[in-house]
Amino acid sequence: MTRACSLLSGLSSQGLAGKQTWRKAGLAALGITGMALAGCADQSPSAGGGVSKPVASHKIGVLLPLSGPNAGLGHELLAGAQLAVGNTAPTDPTGLQLDVHDTAAAGGASGAATAAVSAGDGLLLGPLTSGDTAVAAPAAQSAGIPVLAFTSDISQARSGVWIMGITPEDQVQRLVEQARQDGRRKFAALLPNNPLGHALGNGLQSACHDQGLPEPTIVYHSGTAASISQSLRDISNYDTRLQAAKGNSSEPAPYTPDAATADADAAKTADKLPSNLAAALGTDGSAPAAPTDTPKAEAPKLEAPPFDALLLGDTGLNLRNVIVALNETQISLPSVRIMGPGLWAAFATKLGAIKGAWYAAPDPTSRQAFVTRFMAVNHHMPKPLADLSYDAANVAKTVAQSGASGYPASALTRSEGFSGVNGPFTLLPDGRVRRALGVFEVIGGGSPAKMQSAPAKANAISG
Repeated sequence: MTRACSLLSGLSSQGLAGKQTWRKAGLAALGITGMALAGCADQSPSAGGGVSKPVASHKIGVLLPLSGPNAGLGHELLAGAQLAVGNTAPTDPTGLQLDVHDTAAAGGASGAATAAVSAGDGLLLGPLTSGDTAVAAPAAQSAGIPVLAFTSDISQARSGVWIMGITPEDQVQRLVEQARQDGRRKFAALLPNNPLGHALGNGLQSACHDQGLPEPTIVYHSGTAASISQSLRDISNYDTRLQAAKGNSSEPAPYTPDAATADADAAKTADKLPSNLAAALGTDGSAPAAPTDTPKAEAPKLEAPPFDALLLGDTGLNLRNVIVALNETQISLPSVRIMGPGLWAAFATKLGAIKGAWYAAPDPTSRQAFVTRFMAVNHHMPKPLADLSYDAANVAKTVAQSGASGYPASALTRSEGFSGVNGPFTLLPDGRVRRALGVFEVIGGGSPAKMQSAPAKANAISG
């Protein structure tokens, strides 16, 4: 239940590009931070086993680390929430106001949630991490107070518990939807055996089930080059495809001595040559010269693998090893569409080796209005996590202004959804948040990826 924190630490060491501070915040906004739990007033059972009564208050509890090592991030998220709510007059009929609690103070997140409940808050925004959420949730649930969490750990989503981060599962749903429209029906995945990999794998299973597609084939590798290569050979039926390509040819295979034999032959040759000539020829026993006039035998062309779309989840060195394995096993367009996580957006210009690959992410242009407003008030560029707190507070403001009593599930899960920094989004009854994501295609040549399929257009964020 607390896998998100380990996921962030595991991924932060794998990125290929971007400043460290940007990467940590960016990964979180794309679904790599901790989780939060929430209770739904008219759907979540109380501690006594009954059903809690709805809370009529429009006062918003904000649970964030405002002291300690994460204080800077906490204040950034608070600024995002304050921007969404704006300045409300004391006579505002909605009673909309922020009631802020420090999850890093004595009592931690549990104490902060209890204080928010005692203060009569009708909705909680936060806390930040999965661990804090787990201890804060019971007080909120027993009081019938929903929570909008700044996290992406889908394992904690449930009725009344909404996950505000852009989850790996949401990204995969969007990719599968687009690939299905492109005629792809047989999905597979080669993923790292870590929390992100399993989140992507679970997302692929759900997406294929939800969209009426066959069960996908999913393999997890251990992270070594050998594991990546062998896993891809297994999943692509490489040996069978290679044998079929070779057919029943009776031609002898070209002689290719192994490294030990080549070294031994070179040493023997060096013994028979003058030292200066041996050095000139590269046959001094230490660096055998590679032949330059013998053409390298081309690998036979293989038939397509048993899938037409392949989901990857690696970054950094492991992604390079995956790309090598893709070349070895002849997996590429047009027979197979390569897909990957939104993390690829940070270094899409470096992915020319998998030109044509897709990833799902928000339209970056949709964020500009929020950036402009945030900078005007706070005099610095907002970190990506501030997007989530703005979105959550905007949900609270929208529901309060709709005339609803408190924050009932029916108002939070309204079919028209809400306007967000990165596009429209909808709160689903099971705790997931469905966001409008674009599909981007790697085009190579050092150029940024281009949007291959745009998300639904978001409502403008006005001042």
